[in-house]
Amino acid sequence: MKNNVKQKPNLLVILVDDLRYDEFGAGGHPYMKTPHIDRIAHEGVMFERAFHTTPICSPNRASILTGQYASRHGIIDNVARDLASHRLPNYHLELQRLGYETAHIGKWHMGNDGKPRPGYDFWVAYDGHGNLYNPKLNENGKYVQHEGYVTDIMNTMATDWIRSKGERKNKKPWSLWFAHKAVHPDAEQAADGSFRMDGYRPAKRHENLYKGCVFPKKPNMQQPAEFLKHKPVWAEAVELRKTEASKVMLDAIHSGKQEEIRLRAAMMAAVDEGVGMILKTLEETGELDDTVILFLGDNGYFFGEHGIGPERRFAYEEGIRSPLTIRWPKLIKAGSRIKQLAILQDLAPTLIEIAGGKPGKHIQGRSLLPLIKGKRAGWRKSVFVEYWAENAYPWLVGMTYKAVRTDRYKYIHWVNRARNGELDELYDLDRDPYELVNVANKPAYRAVRGKMTKELRKLTADALGL
Repeated sequence: MKNNVKQKPNLLVILVDDLRYDEFGAGGHPYMKTPHIDRIAHEGVMFERAFHTTPICSPNRASILTGQYASRHGIIDNVARDLASHRLPNYHLELQRLGYETAHIGKWHMGNDGKPRPGYDFWVAYDGHGNLYNPKLNENGKYVQHEGYVTDIMNTMATDWIRSKGERKNKKPWSLWFAHKAVHPDAEQAADGSFRMDGYRPAKRHENLYKGCVFPKKPNMQQPAEFLKHKPVWAEAVELRKTEASKVMLDAIHSGKQEEIRLRAAMMAAVDEGVGMILKTLEETGELDDTVILFLGDNGYFFGEHGIGPERRFAYEEGIRSPLTIRWPKLIKAGSRIKQLAILQDLAPTLIEIAGGKPGKHIQGRSLLPLIKGKRAGWRKSVFVEYWAENAYPWLVGMTYKAVRTDRYKYIHWVNRARNGELDELYDLDRDPYELVNVANKPAYRAVRGKMTKELRKLTADALGL
């Protein structure tokens, strides 16, 4: 292949499972220390409003890799869709055609088997959610039992692979999708998507990290009747969470408690150590500034906001906002911040364009390069979010919704809950950033609701490709 591959930058995506937009140092966490992740943000660009359009693991991972909405790629929930996940139009297929050597290391979870997928020259994964300790890994098609903490094992594998690419004489550009199991708890998943939670488990050296630290409560972390009456659909779900079976599962991970937040922060310590290992390796091989590094999460998470946990599936800000920071000093000015509405489907076309390709018409996201270069004109004014009810937890039955978020407003349409949208929600985010008061039925917002409904219909059709 004579496409001048040496001039193309390497591409590294670091994905953390269930990570909130504010769950790292530079993102605003009050006590978590993540100096190496923060370096990516400080030396690159922070997207202040990046969003997940289906905020659960399998659908959103598929959306990132394909640049498509779940309505298009068909991975709409966490149920095992193994065959479909082998046929995704993954952007790594295009990178291979553009001369890149590609690798996947870590959690796949689009389909529950950990076997190699098309688009990768090197493959390490595990079935389902895997295990935090002593994982069995599928290494290029063969299962291998390992001993130790999964984050440490993955960090070493990623670093070794990057070093091996940097030390070759005949270098090709490479692309690595590095997906952590952290900060997801250990869990056993049935074929229908339901879970048995086993809890958060940091590396043993970090078990007591941040002991006694407190994450400040926000106004929307309360559950009084006055608060929930504005969210009639979710008030019903809160009641369904009071069963004994639900209580056992919630207690297993300290759901909505300070200990849950602390344990997640302690799990991130090993993730940050791995980022430091990678940055050091790239510096030693002379490839740091020739590597585009992206750091992000696969969905949001609630710390008890709106009475929700252990959740990420709902269209409130904590569920749909993603951390997203990119370092590439050859194009990105250090310390940049972008406020425009981005979605994680934008990453696939961005990386294809950086690699010298042209995103196909099947891709629904938009390259972020114009925003990075300071070109804001013509950018999207709204974000579409969709979710299909599933059986993972008893309180999710019938909770299908479609939502639209603009700079100022958010409208949530509960598809199966009532006719004529009687239970729908509308929030004025300028006046009510914590989404406490549903103004959908207030006369003063009738015109806004009409516009948001019209925009939601348009975006729904666009997502389906109609």
